[in-house]
Amino acid sequence: MPDPTARLRIGFILARRFTLSAFANFVDVLRLAADEGDRSRPILCRWRVLSATMNPVTSSSGISLQPDERLGDPSRFDYIVVVGGLMEEMERLDPDYVAFLDKAAESGVPLVGLCTGAFILHHAGLMQGYRCCVSWFHHDDFLDQFEGIRPVSDQIFVVDRDRLTCSGGVSSAHLAAWLVDRHVGRAAAKKSLSIMIIDEALAADRPQPGLPLELTTRDRLVKKALLAMQQTLDSPLTVTDLAARMGVSRRKLERHFMASLQISPSEASKLIRLAQARLLLERSEHSVTEIANETGFADISHFIRVFRATEGLTPEAWRRQNHLPQMAK
Repeated sequence: MPDPTARLRIGFILARRFTLSAFANFVDVLRLAADEGDRSRPILCRWRVLSATMNPVTSSSGISLQPDERLGDPSRFDYIVVVGGLMEEMERLDPDYVAFLDKAAESGVPLVGLCTGAFILHHAGLMQGYRCCVSWFHHDDFLDQFEGIRPVSDQIFVVDRDRLTCSGGVSSAHLAAWLVDRHVGRAAAKKSLSIMIIDEALAADRPQPGLPLELTTRDRLVKKALLAMQQTLDSPLTVTDLAARMGVSRRKLERHFMASLQISPSEASKLIRLAQARLLLERSEHSVTEIANETGFADISHFIRVFRATEGLTPEAWRRQNHLPQMAK
């Protein structure tokens, strides 16, 4: 029977090799909103991990979790949350879980997809006509699997009627906070995030950190090179060094970039570093000098010159225009 004292009741389905951080971030927001302080009593919020077999479920990190109860009637919950994981597991959801999700949808219980949970819901045929959020990292994987459907990869979560999806990681905490705000209250949502050392709740349309969408490509060599650029932001590789790391000639790497993105590897690196610089200017209190160092520009003068050529403003002016206080150099 549903608990009349709980304002928010969540049932979790964990995919094989699910993403532990997405689950933990989401459930910790519920835990901290459910009781006074961080006493963790499930009073205002309740959550259960559901299973068809009651066997432990192993996460992508190798840590296993024991389910709480069998699937049963989904209508005892306010939301059913599907926590995705590694891509190769997406099509392997047991038929019992698909039937349970179908029943939940028929009963009007909203469905939530965390991380690659959106893939699972699509494979189950439960996302037709809905917008869904997918991490920028899996944007092309989604296009490959679901022809004619374009996912949202430029914001942290999407709420479309009774389907809610998020990109994973810390965005799971923000989606959970959105639900707590709606069902328990804004103060409870803010308390949860504060205890988790998350400065503020982010709106659904807050951009995802990651590669700029103009660098979306299906070329595996280019994708691998872009990821290497992102991982070496503070000390960018030369094109020659990048090609060597990829195991190809510089000419081949440049040819692939031009064919796939119509820009050179150097230009792509600049776009990635500028995107990160904008993110830091908007969200952090780092000085312009610190941001120049963190994004691999030779010095602050070089950073200001490149930034102004792209944005039409200096970094300080851009930061002021985006409603954040100017930081000292």
